[in-house]
Order: sequence, then C-alpha cells, then structure tokens
Amino acid sequence: MSILQTTWSVGRLTWAYAGADPAAYPHAYLVTAARFLGYLYNPVSFWYLYSTHMSLAAMIVEFNNTFGERRMYFLMPPVARKDGLIEEADSPRNTNSQRADAAIFKKEWAKDFHMSPFNSRKGSYSLILSDPLKALSEGRGSLDGSITLKSSKGHEKMVSRLYSDGQPVDPSTMTVVQKVRFLLSWWWVGFVTFPRMVNEAGRLWLQRKLHIWFKPVPLKTSLCRNADYAERAMEVSFRRYLRSLVEQCQVPIALKYVPSGTVDVDKETMLSPSAKTKQDGGIEEIEFKALTPEFYTRFAFYAHDLEAFFSELRESCTIWVSRPELLPKLLFRKPTAALEARGLIDYLYFGAIRYLRQRPERIMRPLTSSQKLPKPSTHTITVDIRDFRISPMDAFMLRQDDAGLRKRYRSLVLRLFLAERLAFGSLLLVDATLIILQTWLAWNITLAWEGKTRSLALAVAVWAYGSV
Repeated sequence: MSILQTTWSVGRLTWAYAGADPAAYPHAYLVTAARFLGYLYNPVSFWYLYSTHMSLAAMIVEFNNTFGERRMYFLMPPVARKDGLIEEADSPRNTNSQRADAAIFKKEWAKDFHMSPFNSRKGSYSLILSDPLKALSEGRGSLDGSITLKSSKGHEKMVSRLYSDGQPVDPSTMTVVQKVRFLLSWWWVGFVTFPRMVNEAGRLWLQRKLHIWFKPVPLKTSLCRNADYAERAMEVSFRRYLRSLVEQCQVPIALKYVPSGTVDVDKETMLSPSAKTKQDGGIEEIEFKALTPEFYTRFAFYAHDLEAFFSELRESCTIWVSRPELLPKLLFRKPTAALEARGLIDYLYFGAIRYLRQRPERIMRPLTSSQKLPKPSTHTITVDIRDFRISPMDAFMLRQDDAGLRKRYRSLVLRLFLAERLAFGSLLLVDATLIILQTWLAWNITLAWEGKTRSLALAVAVWAYGSV
C-alpha cells in the first residue's frame, strides 16, 4: 500500500466548490475496488486526505450508481479526536480481536443522490472509519469502519461494514507465482458484484414486495452519466448555437456554460459584444448547466427556444440556470434575413424535420412503483406545431457554411424524430433499419447492371450508401 500525491481535484470534484484548499491535503490514500481487464464496478470509494503532518484531516466519499452517475461528498470532521476502533455486536471478529486506540473519522451528512431503487433520494449517511495509515504503522488491520444509511425520519435502514480480514500485500515484493495466485483468487470478484446486486434486488422486490423508487434527474451537485454518441453530437450543435445567442445579445452578458456527459469537453465562458468592451463592471453574469445529456436531444424537439429553456428548467429539470430572469434577454436578438435552403437535400430534410417535430413529453416519473402517473389536466390544450416555421436552432444550422456539420445535424435530428414516432424512442433500432435498407438498395443497384457497367453501378451504389 502506498501514499498517492494529489495536487488537483479528485475526479471532477473542484476544491473551490467544496470550499477547501488543496494545499492543505498534499497526500491521499484511496480505498477502492480493483480494475481487471478494463472492467470495474465500484459502488463506493473512499479517499483519505492527509495533512502535511500525515494526520487524517478530511475524506472524500465517492458513490457510483448503476446508471453511470456519480456523487462525491467532501467531508471534514467536526472535531478531531481519539477513540477506539468500531465494535459491532454482529461482527464476525469481535470476540477474538484485540482493539487498540486509533484516530477515528466520524461524520453524518444529508443524502442527495439516487443509489438504490429501494430507497428515495432523501435521508442521510453516517460514517465511522479508522485511520488506515496509523493502523498499518502499528501492525494492525488497516481498514475498519462502517457507513450507515438512515431514512428521512432518522431510522437506520442499512449498515455496510468495511474491514481488513488479512494482511496487506505489496505487489512490488511479490514473486510471479504469488501474483498469479493472487489474480486467480480475486479476478472474479469484480465481475460478480453487479450480478450479486441484481440477485439481491430481485429477492427484495419479489419476496419482500418492496416498492421501486424510479431514478430522478440528477441534481446540480451530482456528476451525470456519459453521453451517448447522439447526445455528444447534439452537444456540439447546441454549444455553437448557444454561443451565437450570446454573440447576438444586445445587453452585456457573461454566460458560463457547463456541459453534461462530455468528459473531454471543458466548460466555456461566453461574452456578448457589449460585455467584451464594458469596463465599469456592469456585466450580467449567468451560469447555464446541463444536468443530464438527455437535455441536448430533447432540445431539438422544441419549436421555440424560450419554451424549451423554461420547460426543461421548471418541468423536466434537465438544466440548471443561476439567473433564469436573464434568459429572455439572451433570446432577444435582431431580425435576420430571410432563410433559404441551400439545396434540394437540405430542403427535404428540414421540411421533414419541421413536419415531424413535436414537443417532448415532460419527464415526470412516479416516486415509487406503487404510485401512478397523474392524469393530464382537462384544461390542457394541444397545439399542432408542425405548421410553424423551423426552430431557431434549425435555422442557425441551415445558415452554417460547413456542409459536413449541416449534414450531421439534419441526419441526426431526423433520425431522432423517426425513432420517437416509429421505434419507441430507440435510435439504435432506426440506425439498424437504415443500414439494412441501404445495403439492400446498394446490392440491388449492383445486380441490375451487367458487363462493363457493373463497376460503375457499384460505385454509384457505394456513393448512395454513404450519402444518406
């Protein structure tokens, strides 16, 4: 076991957000599950943060759920103290173990992250952990602690125990035989973690008849899942469009855009023209954060920007905006010239997009499996938006000089709309169907030609295959 040097944020947890100085924690000790052949499933990890004097000063507890979302809690003890190691009546080691005093880290904090389908997002956690480095230096078991999940009423619902049941191993001192023996005895543990959880969840649901809590949209403090290829592509288009809105804004605005689900893409600060030249500090600042990458594909379904922003902010909660009152100022822009399609393909694609566009359903999940979705209001008026003009983002993309960007956008949006109407929202099913149709068309074009013209027919078929 070794000490890890840390000089930056852990994962994507920023020190500024946690209100801490990273210089105060120059050393870190990580307790987590090992990765084997690139596979890792780790519900919780513990970062022990040490001061320059090698004393346990803080912790980061990192939770990961099965949806690919993550939540990091930065914890500082109220008062540092000495105490005995944790003793539990049902511990398999409590009768024969010799407990010595060690530094104890205790903390209780509110829960705000969806981990289990059998528990709501409310409640709290209670953590009690011993200092592993101190225990290791004294020749005792290096890990000993527990984390308790409590309900919103303070009742204990689940207690998880973390402890060492053997001596630590140092890979640098192991022989080849010892390494092989170690891998053969532990390689399967990570692979069966998720099946074990599914098995226990099935037993709780079928035998104990527990209610299922459906996954809510992650909060601002959580890290969302990774975006799929469609959401990543739509993020690129949305970022460009949002930047154009800021550049056309007539008031001094500085917009901080925080993307969602794109690990390799950084946040960006966008300035309006008047904000770039303003010197007296009268700039309106606004932060726009996407809470889930689902927002990018949902945004394409709206015909109006203002409706999209406020519906996703207030109803579906897929975005967070620090100052929503500034959104109308952001969307107010000068009239543009009349829009014309650049060619027949653009005209057909965007015409089909305009016809198929429909407002997305509000993300409104029941709290548990025992509750039903509320019935729609009898006062709700359904408006057909297919005869409206194309959306502002469609118009923006149609004006782009980059033909490749226009092609990718129109193709993706049309496939998203077809998936929603014909394939139960499955873009994969639409893509598979299109590949089968394109292959069939190319094959028939090739077979329809004979002799010397077959090579020309094959070239035409390949061109038709790739140009859709």
